[in-house]
Amino acid sequence: MSIQGRVYSVSQVNGYIKDLLDRDGLLSGLFVRGEISNYKMYPSGHHYFSMKDEGGAIRCVMFRREASRLRFRPENGMKVVAFGRVAVFPRDGQYQLYCQELSPDGVGDLHVAFEQLKEKLFREGLFDQGHKRPIPRYPQRIALITSPAGAAVRDMLRILGARWPLARIVLLPVRVQGVEAPGEIASALRYADQHRVADLIITGRGGGSMEDLWAFNDEGVARAIYDCETPVISAVGHEPDVTIADFVADLRAATPSNAAELAVPDQNELFAALFQYEARLEQAMGSRLERNRRELERLGRARALQDPLYYIQDRRMLLDYQSRRLVHGLRGTLAVERERFARLAAALDALSPLKVLGRGYALTTDGAGRVLASVSGVEPGDNVTVRLADGALRCRVEAKQGGENDGGKKEVL
Repeated sequence: MSIQGRVYSVSQVNGYIKDLLDRDGLLSGLFVRGEISNYKMYPSGHHYFSMKDEGGAIRCVMFRREASRLRFRPENGMKVVAFGRVAVFPRDGQYQLYCQELSPDGVGDLHVAFEQLKEKLFREGLFDQGHKRPIPRYPQRIALITSPAGAAVRDMLRILGARWPLARIVLLPVRVQGVEAPGEIASALRYADQHRVADLIITGRGGGSMEDLWAFNDEGVARAIYDCETPVISAVGHEPDVTIADFVADLRAATPSNAAELAVPDQNELFAALFQYEARLEQAMGSRLERNRRELERLGRARALQDPLYYIQDRRMLLDYQSRRLVHGLRGTLAVERERFARLAAALDALSPLKVLGRGYALTTDGAGRVLASVSGVEPGDNVTVRLADGALRCRVEAKQGGENDGGKKEVL
């Protein structure tokens, strides 16, 4: 089969198709709805992904300049609406969607960015209750980080002055809306904390749309609040408004006015409490004085004070009574002991050798005073003492005579 007609190069074909697509007004600016897949972000800052639905897929690219304006982080599986142009990349002949804008399908991009940052900081522990510091009960200095021209700062100054005029207010003016607002707020927070400008920091602004309040949904502001050693109250918008700063701060106030009310006590309430304490103290002291007066009167009527000798007389009577008891007790004890002594003396007297001597017996001892129980204890010529009932005899042994045991043998000196 012969090839007729002109032969084109691949580049020419790709270029021709690119020109066709570029001249198509519909493809030069259209919105495409689909689900993100194969999402990748390269170090260059360009984003590459595909968008698909149940019937097909299209390759997409979002260059760094357009991607820098994103307020949320694209993720696989996220349904989005992309705006851009369809064109061919001549090098590989693939057509793709060059995205200029990208937003979540069904919800705003700010809402998605809010939820993504909220989830990220929650996982990192920036919302932990254990990290939150107590608000000082009686702050001496309060730093206000807000716009100096808004109604919010005027409301806070008015309420703080009315409730607790003893506190010194330090205003750190910042922008609270716009691209430069988050950086100014974060810098003011770090400055106030590092230089110990105040005992308490209040940061916030008045109400507005989610975009107006977006400076307080910035990650840098959230981390600056978390790093503060000084307690921070977040006061952003109206009561229904919730920002990332509210989750990180040590205390969230519904409005700036509410923040001023939470920051300081009410002097009128303190005065009322002091007056109540004063009345209770006076009542308590009056009751105590009355009790002491009655006690003093009772003591004044006591007989001991009216007749000083009454106490001594009572003690004398008690002493006499105790003396009689002591004498009676001693006499009884003495009688018992005397009776016991008599019994023991009788028993001892019955055992006394003198009783035996009274019946005609004698008690003989040698020169050393030892009792002689046998003739073997002396020798002829020894001196002995013979004790009789009515006295003693000093004798010298002339001879000794044995008893029945020695057969009646006699020894003569």
